[in-house]
Amino acid sequence: MWQELNQRLEGRLIALEPIREEHREPLRAAAADPVIWRWMQIDGSEPEGFDRWFEHGLREAAAEREAPFVTITREDGRVLGSTRFLSLRPEHRGIEIGNTWLARSAWSSGANIEAKLLMLEQAFERVGAMRVEFKTDARNVESRRALEALPASFEGVFRKHMLIHAGIRDSAYYAIVDDDWPAVKGNLERRLEARR
Repeated sequence: MWQELNQRLEGRLIALEPIREEHREPLRAAAADPVIWRWMQIDGSEPEGFDRWFEHGLREAAAEREAPFVTITREDGRVLGSTRFLSLRPEHRGIEIGNTWLARSAWSSGANIEAKLLMLEQAFERVGAMRVEFKTDARNVESRRALEALPASFEGVFRKHMLIHAGIRDSAYYAIVDDDWPAVKGNLERRLEARR
């Protein structure tokens, strides 16, 4: 499963490249805004936090437990942020998409919409996933709205689920299953088309 997930994915606006050491400094620059990391486990806007985040991504990719990507523009290769496949469960045909962030300049640009379309296509159409799940801090209204706009189904809140750099986090869970995928794909394609 990991080999099929850890591949460059290319859309009209962005491409997702498997993370490599040469991405470290461009990603660090894109990650410098603390607002990006408000709801994340660590604060990647600080040098030590960023290095921990980046090293974790390289380590998990090398162990084939996660497939982290760098989000870049198709036009000029500018680094916008990162996302990844994680919680790989091939025995249950399940995957999580998460650890997603974009530089504030890329918010509302269509980059997140296209990244989700590319990743969900890979998961459902090429890997044969039955379920793709997402989780976010229950207080993260922007992320929850974005997941509902896919639309992913809200499945509940895991209370006191994680410790993050800002304290205790309740996690809101969402999912898309293979039965939902055709409607979700059509919605994402319409939303991208509207940005032309």
